Amino acid sequence: MKLRIKTGDTVRVIAGDHKGTEGKVVTVDREKNKAIVEGANMVSKHEKPSAQNPQGGIVKKEAPIHVSNLSLIDAKSGETTRVGFEVRDGKKVRFSKKSNEVI
Repeated sequence: MKLRIKTGDTVRVIAGDHKGTEGKVVTVDREKNKAIVEGANMVSKHEKPSAQNPQGGIVKKEAPIHVSNLSLIDAKSGETTRVGFEVRDGKKVRFSKKSNEVI
């Protein structure tokens, strides 16, 4: 499956408990088709005391979201858009289907 989302893209969650949340993509797992988005899909994890966190306790962190539940936000209009691929000037590029501009 071709992933249309890359690290650094601004996306909106379009399905699930965190629908409507926007954020930047931190990491993308190509094998599992999942991405971690800043501020979206926050979960509470219990952490043991360690050298970095001597207190331990409950920590909030982002969990992966399936890429089918994410939609890219067009930088120009601020709306969600689908992503297309084509060759422009001898180079394969991603483009916004709404504004037809290179991402």
